[in-house]
Amino acid sequence: METLMAGAQKPKVHGRGNKRLDAVLDFVAFAAKPMPLVTLLDEAPRRIAMIVEAPVCSLYLVEGDGHELVMRGNIGFPPSAIGQVRLSIGEGMTGEAVEYLRPVSSEDAAHHRSYKHFEDLGEERSPVFLAVPIRGRSGPLGALVVQREENAFGDRDIELLAALGAIIAAVVRHAELIDARRERGAAALSRRAGGGTRKVTLTGRPFVAGRAIGAIAALRRPAANPPSLREERDVREDRRLLRGAFDVAEKAIRALADRAQGMRLGGDAAFLSTYVEILDDQRFRERADELVAEGSGIPGALGRVARDVTRTAASFTRDAFLEERARDIEDLCDALVMLAAADKRAELPSKALLVGDALSVFDLLISARAHPVGVALTDRGSGPRTRTLLRLLDVPAVVGLEGLFRWASDGDVALLDADHGLLVINPSKSEIASLREYKREKDALD
Repeated sequence: METLMAGAQKPKVHGRGNKRLDAVLDFVAFAAKPMPLVTLLDEAPRRIAMIVEAPVCSLYLVEGDGHELVMRGNIGFPPSAIGQVRLSIGEGMTGEAVEYLRPVSSEDAAHHRSYKHFEDLGEERSPVFLAVPIRGRSGPLGALVVQREENAFGDRDIELLAALGAIIAAVVRHAELIDARRERGAAALSRRAGGGTRKVTLTGRPFVAGRAIGAIAALRRPAANPPSLREERDVREDRRLLRGAFDVAEKAIRALADRAQGMRLGGDAAFLSTYVEILDDQRFRERADELVAEGSGIPGALGRVARDVTRTAASFTRDAFLEERARDIEDLCDALVMLAAADKRAELPSKALLVGDALSVFDLLISARAHPVGVALTDRGSGPRTRTLLRLLDVPAVVGLEGLFRWASDGDVALLDADHGLLVINPSKSEIASLREYKREKDALD
């Protein structure tokens, strides 16, 4: 047992009052608790920025095939930077820090030989730069980057940030960020839809900000061989239903075009005018009505119209305009079939998380009626039309999710975090609780 000798000084208890020490101990206490990845991404940059007195702090994670760094957490830059700022390992000062697994710093980052500039970040306001790698068991997990306007980062700052990075590494390792190219085939084959897989976190690019939770539902199209509307076809009723479908579609398309104009989407939404023109084309309507009157039924009539247009387009070699118009008519015909008579096999559950390769006008006419809570698209969902339609749908959306259909199946519960660009399949209770808290805070601000 320790005893105090006569005249010996008592040990000093370092109570609160040292701003930096208090912030470090608070961070250690924060990181010691189990937490969802999103909590770390939100809180770690804010807390570390306070510790080193820097207005900018970014948290990068190694993703993809292990050769890409993605900014997943940040304070100091616009929220739109998260999930969009990407570097290859070795690219820029941050990439160098990860490549060499050593800190990289500069008092004037823009003049560093490997400086990588990103438009619209405003980095020039914070030229004093420090990047520290985050190490894992077998290689880099990411990087911490802090920036400020003046006062170079000293050795104590570098040492401290390296130690804090080790704490972050422990949290990141438990997040189970999945590299779709490394998953085990046996695990993918043994999974069951509707909750049969373990928790998996997929990464993509945020597109429409927000967070949502729901059951996964793949985007659908009408059945290839749709059932007849009734056993004994009533031609007059079919013609009435077809006219009603045309009227509903025309009203919906014009509303979308007006919304696009109000959102100032300009030329990006010009394709909507093509749909308006198609619906205004009396020859199109009359031909479909004629085929229905002959007893073809609505699906058969519209399918034949679409095939005829496609054949016409194919007869004109490399006519891009006709080919695109043929695809638009085919898309519209599918929607008209669904509007005329709901095909139960193509209906979507209400309040679902929609997953697919891309979004089409069909989806805004049909799938949107199920009031989806969010949209998750594969790396094919990067076309200009899809992006415009996502803006018009206006629900949280993430694009560029690799391996989406290897892990996600209809019925799986998933949490979509379109603030950071994450899709968590089978989220934990803490992640669900974190989402609820996020929504409460957002509702309070609204």
